[in-house]
Amino acid sequence: MNFRTALQIPAGTEITHRDRLLMLGSCFSTEVGSRLLRDGFDTTINPTGTLYNPMSVAKTIGLLESGAQICPDHLFENQGLWRSFDHHSSLSDPDRDKALEKINSAITAGHNALKKATHVFVTFGTAWVFELPEGGIVCNCHKLPPRQFIRRRVTVDEIVGTWTTILRRHPDKFFTFTVSPIRHTADGLHGNQLSKSTLLLAVDELCAGGAAEYFPAYEALIDDLRDYRFYAADMKHPSDVAVDYIYSLFASSRFSSATMARAAEAARANRRSSHRPMH
Repeated sequence: MNFRTALQIPAGTEITHRDRLLMLGSCFSTEVGSRLLRDGFDTTINPTGTLYNPMSVAKTIGLLESGAQICPDHLFENQGLWRSFDHHSSLSDPDRDKALEKINSAITAGHNALKKATHVFVTFGTAWVFELPEGGIVCNCHKLPPRQFIRRRVTVDEIVGTWTTILRRHPDKFFTFTVSPIRHTADGLHGNQLSKSTLLLAVDELCAGGAAEYFPAYEALIDDLRDYRFYAADMKHPSDVAVDYIYSLFASSRFSSATMARAAEAARANRRSSHRPMH
């Protein structure tokens, strides 16, 4: 008797240690990207910080394409830190010049990573966006009062239209989309499902023509593992065991046996280098 629904994943575009990988999107990209780094792959993870919605990821790709440096007028001060609506709070700083230096260094690193990338992995977390009244979706609201923004759920057509243009601009790169299994419960469970459904429908349409591929990380946790023991203490994020399992599914669908062996050796070397002697 079979007591679970095992996920069957078709083989995707092969990845080797010669490739250069760029991970963009929600914190799930960070989790998978960190394991790719551990296994010896040339991987850049969210150079300008974590991104959650498709429009913010698209906006960031546009900024990284140009590599244009921002000026001081781009920053604003809040709670003693200089911040940018287009960049993560980890790049903020009490000193305006230092914040500017951090952000511009991140832009340069991201520009180089995008230019050299052979594979781009994009994880969408939510279809909800924060938009300034004067126009423009922000990449990070920095927990400012909600009244300063217009919050709305983007449509499937908006996502598909924006990302079709991006895919056409980068025919030399392999794009893989995933939808994060992390639940956003601020709008309730039904609201979360509506958001994830919007993302899934958009990704399905983007991948239908063969310009990109889909990796079912969402289904791996929600339908395959399907148990609260595979969640972290907050009951929203996947546990380390769950992420390891999803990563193993990814590796088995993308790595050859030779790449798998080299990744295992890199992981062992990484563990040896981080070992701390007791005496």
